[in-house]
Amino acid sequence: MFQKFYPDEFFPSAYEIPYEELYQKGIRGIIFDIDNTLVPHGMGAEERTVSLFERLHAMGYQTMLLSNNREERVAPFAKAVGSDYIFKAGKPGKRGYFQAMEKMNTTHSTTIFIGDQLFTDVYGARRAKLFSILVSPIHPKEEIQIVWKRKLEKIVLHFYDKKRKKEQKEGEKGHGN
Repeated sequence: MFQKFYPDEFFPSAYEIPYEELYQKGIRGIIFDIDNTLVPHGMGAEERTVSLFERLHAMGYQTMLLSNNREERVAPFAKAVGSDYIFKAGKPGKRGYFQAMEKMNTTHSTTIFIGDQLFTDVYGARRAKLFSILVSPIHPKEEIQIVWKRKLEKIVLHFYDKKRKKEQKEGEKGHGN
């Protein structure tokens, strides 16, 4: 029932993802959410964010910021990290994800999405048939509508964690034979 909200992978932070490995696997485009994925909600680009994007671009990645926020929020952030962007993206609708791939000249098989919310970020990426990586929110302070979503996310994440642990256990049994 909840599988449509499950990410393909989870990392504690967008800054801990093995981007080099993903590049070796053929990934060429990365779509990022901004708020609570890269920086605390409403904050500007931090030094580590700028460094991450410089590193990604040096590796050969195309990057795109995909946000439901207004252009006044997204444009200065995008300029600071040297990335293209789409504002008022309408996540979890598929349109913004498809536009991002078109702008980056990438495909479903060469693009990943990274975000901190299940019901907008991950669900939208899954609907667009993209590999999705969920990261932990950077900061607990969030808008009230997101606080309510987080309570529901906890339920979904409980079942996601159970599934992951079961798969891990089955994988260990398979290696033991």
